[in-house]
Amino acid sequence: MAMAENYWHIKSCELFRQVSEEDLAWLEARSTTKTFKRGESVFAPNDSSDGILLVASGRVKMCHQTPEGKLSILGFVDPGEIFGELALLDNSDRSQMAQAAEKTSLILIPRNELLSIVQKYPSIVLGVTKLIGLRRQRVERRLRNLLFRSNRDRLIHLLLELSEKYGQRQPDGVHLRIRLSHQEMASIIGSTRETVTVVLGQLQAENLLSVARRRITLLSLERLAKEVSEPVPKLKPVPPPIPHQLMA
Repeated sequence: MAMAENYWHIKSCELFRQVSEEDLAWLEARSTTKTFKRGESVFAPNDSSDGILLVASGRVKMCHQTPEGKLSILGFVDPGEIFGELALLDNSDRSQMAQAAEKTSLILIPRNELLSIVQKYPSIVLGVTKLIGLRRQRVERRLRNLLFRSNRDRLIHLLLELSEKYGQRQPDGVHLRIRLSHQEMASIIGSTRETVTVVLGQLQAENLLSVARRRITLLSLERLAKEVSEPVPKLKPVPPPIPHQLMA
């Protein structure tokens, strides 16, 4: 990945919006880039925390593995977002597992260099703290659903959550700009692949969604939200593409 492209990715990250161009260039020069194949491990529990990671392209899934070997997906990290953010607050080992959900390029920002930037821009710590809080809220909400909701309700909650981040309104409904297998959805909601397949079939038969080649289109956000007594999600704008001159 070209140096100019690294700089663009760091500059575009919300966490560094207040950092000067000079300091961004200094930070970029000390960061490294690595590309991971789909399914390749980025880090595992107990790996050392040598810095935070910024997704330049692709997607990373954050997971937790039980002692029995069962994998739970906690969430996804997309281009322009960071993960491994606890490394900024302390240098304890990683507590989660990160895996490339597709071919992914990551920018590693070393902890010591980042701490030097934080001394000049304390707002970065506030941004990281807010990010940790939001991710914890998401996991706690899923845990409540796991304990008190049916498989159908849990899957609908997941679809509504995905629509907030990945939903793109089209004439035939809301397209989810993320492709998930039935097993991945099951790993998120604490169910089985077979159950997810059955429930998706039911929702499709009820004309609430359509599925084609792992691409889901939500045909009625309003009906889905009403069924689980949730407000209709507000869709986020589609992120801008990487400038063509940086991809050359």
